[in-house]
Amino acid sequence: MRGKNLIQLIKALSLLSRPQGATRKDLAETLQITDRSVSRCFKTLETLGIPVYPETAPYEKEKRWHIEASYLDRLPNLNLPRFSLTQSEIISLCMMAGESVVFGGTEIGRHIDTAMAKLRHFVPEETRIEIARLKRIFISKTIGSKNYAGKGQVIETLTESILNRTSAVITYHAFYTNKTSTVEVGPLHLFENDGGLYLFAVKLKDNAVRTYAVERITRIRPGTKDVPYPGDFDPEDTLNSAFDLIHGDPVTVTIRFTPSEARYIKARTWSKTQTLKDHHDGSLNLTMTTSGRRDVKRWVMSFGKEAELLEPEELKREIEEELKIILNKG
Repeated sequence: MRGKNLIQLIKALSLLSRPQGATRKDLAETLQITDRSVSRCFKTLETLGIPVYPETAPYEKEKRWHIEASYLDRLPNLNLPRFSLTQSEIISLCMMAGESVVFGGTEIGRHIDTAMAKLRHFVPEETRIEIARLKRIFISKTIGSKNYAGKGQVIETLTESILNRTSAVITYHAFYTNKTSTVEVGPLHLFENDGGLYLFAVKLKDNAVRTYAVERITRIRPGTKDVPYPGDFDPEDTLNSAFDLIHGDPVTVTIRFTPSEARYIKARTWSKTQTLKDHHDGSLNLTMTTSGRRDVKRWVMSFGKEAELLEPEELKREIEEELKIILNKG
């Protein structure tokens, strides 16, 4: 909705929410629009779910139109549709805002803050008090999260490319190879993982879906190519099939956990393919097929003596070799 139309809509709301309502002539003259535009205004209000009804006043030929009184909350100079939230909805919004730490210092983060501030102005007083109270419940962990200050243009350009299904040319510094290259990609989705912001995109050179860390995009400019969405790509399935972020390099592992860790392992889902086997001593075997061989190896090693990799044998040898190197360094 363009600015002029939005202003007209707000003026129409003001007229229709008066006790005497407004005739079509009142609306046309005040808004300086045609009778046909008045009809479009009513249609817009109907689309927004705002109930407008006609009423015939005594000794008047023209009907007067009103917004249902029970649907209104009065502001200092304007009646607006009643805006109420259930406690569950309030809690959900607070949780979403609290989880936006990844956008701290970015334009998106500022938009989230201003949106929540505006929201507080359009809710009843009791709801505003509830929001303030619930803010004390949810806090966000910032240690380990990545800093995206200065990446506003990158995020904005990626967002526009995703919405328009067009390409973007990025200069990317790869972490493991420590090399920088410029590639043209078709951005598909942004997603958060472990305090970081990542991008699914089609690398146009080989038409394969890749994952890019947003903070490692050093330069970006809009591309000129249309990028159709790949029909065989399921982003949620791809995320759920990878142990962390490496998609591909699948591996089937069996890991035995001590009784002290078994309860922790049972409390979470680690793979769609996982099977659990309990032992009499309270220990547990976890078997799963997942992507990301290196991620799985690092995860197993993070448990120390509480986890033993049983299969596959070659991955077990890799861990043994790494442990020998660590011990020799001591």
